[in-house]
Formats: sequence, structure tokens, C-alpha cells
Amino acid sequence: MMDAMAILADPTRRAILQMVWGREVAAGKIAASFDVTAGAISQHLAKLRETGLVRMRRAGRNWFYEADLDALGPLAPALEAMWRSKLDELRALAEAEQRAIDEEGAA
Repeated sequence: MMDAMAILADPTRRAILQMVWGREVAAGKIAASFDVTAGAISQHLAKLRETGLVRMRRAGRNWFYEADLDALGPLAPALEAMWRSKLDELRALAEAEQRAIDEEGAA
């Protein structure tokens, strides 16, 4: 599990893992989501794959990646909770901003 923790210390790899959580995503789509080279994303995907945190499937000329939730073991619920917490924070900020806009328009 230590290898997995070291791999997930990188924010780009965590973001990739979140993208492929519960669904397959083409390597090209993953690479297009980041402001780094496709080669850099390929290296991140290789690290995730070598650690067993993602599965890879080839279909024709395309490679698809998906998180291996079983391999994550006890890390899976912790990661889900972290991402859910961040989404809750974002929702609260958006709602506060909307209230401020509404109050400003009502004044």
C-alpha cells in the first residue's frame, strides 16, 4: 500500500484517478484534460498502471483506463470521501456567491 500512497502523492495522478473512477476513459481524453504533454500523462498513467491502481484495455488503436477499486482497497473510501468533501466545499462557495448576487440585485 505504501507504493500506492507514494504514487497518489502527486496531484496530477490523483486527478487522473478521479477522472477514471468508475468509468473507462480514453488515454487521449485524459491527456487533453491537462496542460502538460501527452508524454507526461502517459508516464503518469504508466505509474498508476504499474502500481495496479488503474486497469488498461486496448480497443483498436485506443487505450482505455479505469480505476481498479479492488486494488485500492481501504484507500477507495478515503479518496471518495476526500473528493465528496471538496465537491461539498465548492457547492457551498457557489451557493454563497449566488446569495450575494441575489442580495445585491434586490437592493
